[in-house]
Amino acid sequence: MQKNEIYTVTIEDLTAEGSGVCRVDGMTVFVPETAVGDVLEMKIVKVLKRYSFGIPVKILTPSPDRMEPDCKHHCPCGGCTFRHIRYENELELKAKIVQDAFQRLGKLSPEFLPILGCDTRIRYRNKAQYPVAADKDGKLICGFYAKRSHRIVPVEDCLLQPERFGRVVKAILRYAEEKKISAYDEVNNTGILRHIYLREGHYSGELMVCLVVRKSVERELKGLIPRLTEEFPQIKSIVMNVNPEKTNVILGRRTVTLYGSDTITDTMCGNEVSISPLSFYQVNTPQAERLYGVAKEFAALTGTERLLDLYCGAGTIGLSMADAAGSVLGVEVIPEAVENARENASRNGIRNAQFLCGDAGEIAARLAAEQMLPDVIVADPPRKGCDAQTIDAICRMNPERVVMVSCNPATAARDCALLCQRQYQIVKVQPVDLFPGTGHVECVVLLSRDKA
Repeated sequence: MQKNEIYTVTIEDLTAEGSGVCRVDGMTVFVPETAVGDVLEMKIVKVLKRYSFGIPVKILTPSPDRMEPDCKHHCPCGGCTFRHIRYENELELKAKIVQDAFQRLGKLSPEFLPILGCDTRIRYRNKAQYPVAADKDGKLICGFYAKRSHRIVPVEDCLLQPERFGRVVKAILRYAEEKKISAYDEVNNTGILRHIYLREGHYSGELMVCLVVRKSVERELKGLIPRLTEEFPQIKSIVMNVNPEKTNVILGRRTVTLYGSDTITDTMCGNEVSISPLSFYQVNTPQAERLYGVAKEFAALTGTERLLDLYCGAGTIGLSMADAAGSVLGVEVIPEAVENARENASRNGIRNAQFLCGDAGEIAARLAAEQMLPDVIVADPPRKGCDAQTIDAICRMNPERVVMVSCNPATAARDCALLCQRQYQIVKVQPVDLFPGTGHVECVVLLSRDKA
């Protein structure tokens, strides 16, 4: 096989990254923007020892799974991995991704429940972070990074975001152009405006505008406040986050409130919640409520249990279960999120919930050492999963049930396998699609202490 050779192939499978899988003379070839069942002419663009990469040249017979993408930015942006296939096929693939992770990677055999799909494929996100740059003419642009690059694809209106997000971004860029507020240059660590970060309360409609800058430009931004609030009365908070570091981490350590409150409010599982720029909050609110409902069902609380909520963020999972638990203890490493969680408990009159700030593994280990033993543990770790200290502490605390909420089936399978090597057995897994069109899928896992 040589680079630039063209072959006629049939796509047999899809990867989680959205590439079709075919075989040429026994070698696996990955081809983007294809669907299972496509017959196409494909050109080889990269040849490695065990597999190769190709690109579509011409679709000869389209797959019945294929559909026309409804977004003009689909190919250059690359954020929506599955915009070109029908949603029922996307759900089948995501259910398979979850099942493969637990069976093949984790060597586990739980019950797999049917995947919970989303009611809508568009406008479901309540959060967007747009990088800002200058084009070749020096004009400010913002959008999203192209796949595997830091090249910004200008996006006027992303179909995953609320429509008004695009209008807010345009207004900010117009003002920045007028006031000569330069775009950040990540190569030289120069310029000012790094990101435009927007959050919206799904039910409240409240908007937060966060401007991430390399150095404080509070004086230069004063004139922006009346412009934005007059055009968008839903804005309840405008903040400036200062990040002077040469890093791809979006937010810095210092945040200054320029207008209104330093938080916005929304409702999650019947509780009013406060959200700051640094708070973790699921980006698809209605589907997150279904996700948390599954977690609550798996926890099987009767009103007396001590519930430990690890990686609790703004406390949304623990607070959604507080009415069915004896007590709730939440653990989170981000101080602002812990403060939000405490405010959320107080605002909703929840008196049986407490929150600690610190690393989940360290605090869990401390609780285990102090014999503060929960009956049920809920863990919602980041994509990298739980660290070894957290897994060890969970086992030392020996709860009756562990409920894991995960945005990464591979690390969830790894962590569950480690728990099952100790004293737990995996019972069932519920896949939930919070991110239609993309390659991401969540799952909720129930593990039970193995009495035998």
